[in-house]
Amino acid sequence: MDLLTPALRQRLLANGASPGDHVPVVKFFNPLGAATWLISELDSDGDTLFGLADLGFGCPELGSMSLAEIAAVRLPLGLRLERDLHFAPCHPLSVYAAAARAQGQITENLKHLADAAAVLAREAAAGRSRSPP
Repeated sequence: MDLLTPALRQRLLANGASPGDHVPVVKFFNPLGAATWLISELDSDGDTLFGLADLGFGCPELGSMSLAEIAAVRLPLGLRLERDLHFAPCHPLSVYAAAARAQGQITENLKHLADAAAVLAREAAAGRSRSPP
C-alpha cells in the first residue's frame, strides 16, 4: 500500500502552503509496535512532513519528519509502516498534541480529545482577556 494517495498528497501540500492549525490528514502506524504519526502538512519538497510523532517512549512531540524515511522502514515478517484507512480526525493537530502530552501517547479517545480542546480554549480565552503590559 502506498502511504499517500494522490488526493492525500494534495491535501497535505495545501495545508503546508497555508499557515494554521490544521486537522491531521493521515495517520501512520507500526503494526508491530507502538509508533504512531499524525500528519497534517507536506512541504513543497514532497518529502518533509509535519505532524505529531509518538515513537512509543511516552513523549510524543510535534515536528518534521521525512516521508522517504518513513516509507523505507522495514519491519519483521516483511511488514512496513501502514496508513490507518479508518482514521477520522475530529480536531486540529494542537488538540491531538495536547491530549498526547496529557496521556503520554497519541490518543483518539474522544473524552481525552474533548478535555484537551477545552483546556486549549480556556488558555486562549485567558490570553485574549489579558491586557498588554
